Amino acid sequence: MALVATLIGCGSSESGSSSSSTDSSGQEKLKKVTIFQSKVEITEKLENLAKKYTEETGNEAEVWGAAGDNYGTQLQMKLTSNQGPSIFSIGTGTEAEKFKSYFYDMSNEEYVKNIAPNMALEISGKIVGVPYGVEGYGLVYNKEMVDPADVTNLDSFTKTLEKFKGEGINGLALSQEGYFLIGHIINTPFALQPDYQDYIEKLNNGEVKMSETKEFQEFAKFMDAIRAYAKNPMEIKYDTQMGDFATGKTAMIHQGNWSYSMLKDYGDFGSKVGMMPFPLAGNDKLTVGVASNWVINGTADADEIKAANAFLDWLFNSETGKNAIVNDFQFIPAMTNIEAGDLDPLSKAVYEATKNGKTLPTANNYFPAGIIMNDLAPAAQEYFLSKDMTGEQFLQKLDEVWAKASK
Repeated sequence: MALVATLIGCGSSESGSSSSSTDSSGQEKLKKVTIFQSKVEITEKLENLAKKYTEETGNEAEVWGAAGDNYGTQLQMKLTSNQGPSIFSIGTGTEAEKFKSYFYDMSNEEYVKNIAPNMALEISGKIVGVPYGVEGYGLVYNKEMVDPADVTNLDSFTKTLEKFKGEGINGLALSQEGYFLIGHIINTPFALQPDYQDYIEKLNNGEVKMSETKEFQEFAKFMDAIRAYAKNPMEIKYDTQMGDFATGKTAMIHQGNWSYSMLKDYGDFGSKVGMMPFPLAGNDKLTVGVASNWVINGTADADEIKAANAFLDWLFNSETGKNAIVNDFQFIPAMTNIEAGDLDPLSKAVYEATKNGKTLPTANNYFPAGIIMNDLAPAAQEYFLSKDMTGEQFLQKLDEVWAKASK
């Protein structure tokens, strides 16, 4: 997934101004570390890992509850009111830019030397974040129902959905949540631009329009096909999307490797599942990027920063930490000193795409902050709830809300 103060919370002053001491075993006693992150699916596993950290080092680590879609708002409140945390997660792109004044410069820390090439979170030439791992998404499909060779462009995609509808099967399920409805799938037309960051900047400045760009014009036709031949995503929640797919009621879903954590509950379904590209404009690549980044609160006191560095060093170098990243969190590691391990089928597809260079960038990391949930999702909801809105009008609506959000 994925998920800052001089003193941590109201009661932290009891720990004193300096936390460095030695316990009876001779280990250095460090200040308590607090961790806040956005990937709800690893919260419980991270809490268990924090307990193991205490068992192995004698130092405390506390995980604060993840907050899902409200994470950014809650993080900002904690940071601006000097209530912690010591370590927090942050996305690459606009989210990182928004919070960069709080980042500690990790450039000289030992553990950053093992970050895979081009994967570190860097700002102004300084390493300020360590990636959780890589993750990717595309069309997750049932191998017994779909052959990727039959879904390679708009025409074959549309015919596939039409065929399944005739059989009483949902050919492709999106779900009503913001990222699963529009945030992920719209990444493809952005990522297919020759220079997606330049395109986004021009879009922000009103110099280009999605409605006048060929990849988006075709994207609208894909959305029209989904609306015409698939179940309305406004009637589908994430849990339903996954359950119907796992039980053969749905042939394909637009999802990422993280979704396997739910699929594995359906027995041996894993042998039937694969991931293929969303075939916009004949695209043959999966979208792959850094899930999120661990950063340290640079406005914390020196003792807290020292303790936070110690925790991250343990996380990325101890056998316990490395095992948790690969086996408990099920992350595809972005560290050269951590082996990928026994990956599930979806993570394996992402890992292979990464090794083969068959990847699209996560352009949506560079969208204006909050635009997916606050602007694009409501526009997509309106589109799927209205039979009369054409794909062309949908693009015009996206241009309209983007212009307002980017001011």
